[in-house]
Amino acid sequence: MSKIVIIGAGAMGTAFSLPCLDNNHDINIVGTHLENEFIDDLKKNKNFHSGLKTIIPEGIKIFKFEKFDELLKSNVDLIVLGISSKGIEWVASQLSRLYQNKAIPKLLMLTKGLSVHNNKYELLVDKLERLLKSKGITKTNISAIGGPCLAAGLANRVHSSVIVANKDIKIAKQIADMLNTSYYHTSHSDDLNGVEVSAAIKNIFSMAVGAAKGLCSKNISDEVREKNYLNTASALIKQSILEMEIFVEHLKGKKETVKGLAGLGDLYVSSGGGRNAKMGAYIGEGLTFSEAKKTKMEKVTVEGADLAKEIAKKVNEDFDEKKLPLMLSMINAIVEDKKLELNWEAFR
Repeated sequence: MSKIVIIGAGAMGTAFSLPCLDNNHDINIVGTHLENEFIDDLKKNKNFHSGLKTIIPEGIKIFKFEKFDELLKSNVDLIVLGISSKGIEWVASQLSRLYQNKAIPKLLMLTKGLSVHNNKYELLVDKLERLLKSKGITKTNISAIGGPCLAAGLANRVHSSVIVANKDIKIAKQIADMLNTSYYHTSHSDDLNGVEVSAAIKNIFSMAVGAAKGLCSKNISDEVREKNYLNTASALIKQSILEMEIFVEHLKGKKETVKGLAGLGDLYVSSGGGRNAKMGAYIGEGLTFSEAKKTKMEKVTVEGADLAKEIAKKVNEDFDEKKLPLMLSMINAIVEDKKLELNWEAFR
């Protein structure tokens, strides 16, 4: 049995606690400073998690932020980050404060994302490592999870498959084995770059696939469109995988990883009806991003759109339409706030 602390009481962090519990680990969730009220409500409602629409088992201990220091100063074997990508700076400050003069436990990131730092692409694992190092924590060991695993499904113990990545394959396997259950199927990889990049950019491509219904034809009825748009969706999935391979290799990952759980698998789930696909559907209907955001998804975080804005300048510098016609069309439609138009002749 290992002691695991999950930072973040949101949907994915909480859902992740289920396979930890079922492996008989000492599992603890500690909320961020922004989740105190949410945790109060959860406990008042007999551990009903409003984000997951399910009851959290009593064996999973859930604490407010006031217990953060106490929990993490105990003998923790694994710290799991279930925060948003925007919370990386915050969690780096908190961890560096606590582990300034002692070894930091192994870290596992559920958070997906990609940014640009000093005009270079930066994975979230690298960003966290950089931030911790700048605050005096020089020795870290960070793993990441990728794959098609929706939080609500995991919370209900639906069969799900994921991949744990670490540059050290032995540690990736060790963590994967810690988490594997009869429903949470874990594999492992040393291709940390490939897994992380695939997990991030699939959000952009899931918007593109989500646009298929609107893009499939300009001259057919809604009824015919509904029955036949999968032809277009399939073509967009094929192009997405090709471009993901190009992009992953550019960031020193393995193209084979794209055809696995972190790439193709996650793209399939995300394009099937998630927030990114929903935004893509509105854009495919002819709305600009700002119109769709304001009128349809004003209070909804669209990870693919946030990522597009973050990396737009760098991607346009590094690639042209011959290499990434779909990715560039999607990114530029969002950043320039224009209607999405695809150059089908540039597809391969």
